[in-house]
Amino acid sequence: MTPSVVAAVLVAALLHAGWNAIAHAITDRLLGFALIGLGGMLATLPLLAVVGPPPREAWPVLLASLATHLLYMTLLMASYRTGEFGQVYPVARGTAPWVVALVGVTLLGESMPLPDLVGVLTVSAGLMTLVFAGGRPTRAQVPSLVAAFATGLGIATYTVVDAYGVRLTEDPLGYITWIMLLQGPVFFVVAVFTRRGALLRQLRPLWKAGLLGGAVSAAAYGLVLWAQLSGAVAGIAALRETSIVFAAALGALLFRERFGPVRIAASAIVVAGVLLLAL
Repeated sequence: MTPSVVAAVLVAALLHAGWNAIAHAITDRLLGFALIGLGGMLATLPLLAVVGPPPREAWPVLLASLATHLLYMTLLMASYRTGEFGQVYPVARGTAPWVVALVGVTLLGESMPLPDLVGVLTVSAGLMTLVFAGGRPTRAQVPSLVAAFATGLGIATYTVVDAYGVRLTEDPLGYITWIMLLQGPVFFVVAVFTRRGALLRQLRPLWKAGLLGGAVSAAAYGLVLWAQLSGAVAGIAALRETSIVFAAALGALLFRERFGPVRIAASAIVVAGVLLLAL
C-alpha cells in the first residue's frame, strides 16, 4: 500500500469511529440507523449530477452489497441491544480483517507478503484484546459476543463484495453513491411502519445528529472504496479497523469511559500492525 492509501484509510477509520460514536449516543437503535441511512443517502444524492447509472454488469454486485450491508446493520443492532459497546464492537471489527485475508488469498487469488500477513493478524489481535478491557466476559455475555462475531462475518462479506464491485466499475464515487441511495431509506421505511404516529415526535431530538452521522459514514466508506482500487483488500480491511482505537479514545473523551492499561496495550499492538502494513 502506498502512503496515500494508508493515509486515506486511516482518515476513514477516524471518520468511522466518529459516526459510530454518534450512533452509540443515540439510544433508540432503529431511529439511529434510520437517520444514519438517510444522512448517507442525502450526502451522496448531489453526486448523481456527476455520476451516471451503474453499468448493467454492476447491478448484481450492488444488490448483493445491499443485502450484506443490511444484514450487517441488523446484526450490529442486535449486538448493541444485548451487549456492551466496549466488548461487542471490538469483536465485530476484529473478526473482519483475518476473514477478509483468508478469503482474499484462497478465493480471490491475492498474494500476501509475509509482513502484510503478520500485520493483518497483529491488528486483529490488538482489536480482539480490547474485548477484555472491561474484564473477562461472563457467560451472560456469550449471546452478544456470538452476535458480534456474526456481525464481523457480515463486515467481511460486504468488504469482499464491494472490493469486487469497485474494481468492476473502476468508479468508487459512482459505486458509493448507488450503495448509499439503495440502502439509505430501508430502515427509515421500517421506522415509518413500526412507529407510525409517534415517529415525528421521536425523530425531533435525534435528526441532526443522525443525519450528520450518515454523512460522515458515507465519506468514510467512500475513502475505503477508493483505497480498494489499489488491490490490497486484506491490508485495507485491517487498517480501517484501527477505528476501534479512535473509538476508544473518543469514548474516553466524550463518554468518560476508562481507557485503562488493557486499551493502551491493545492500541500499541494495533499501531505495530499498522506500521507493518505501511512499510
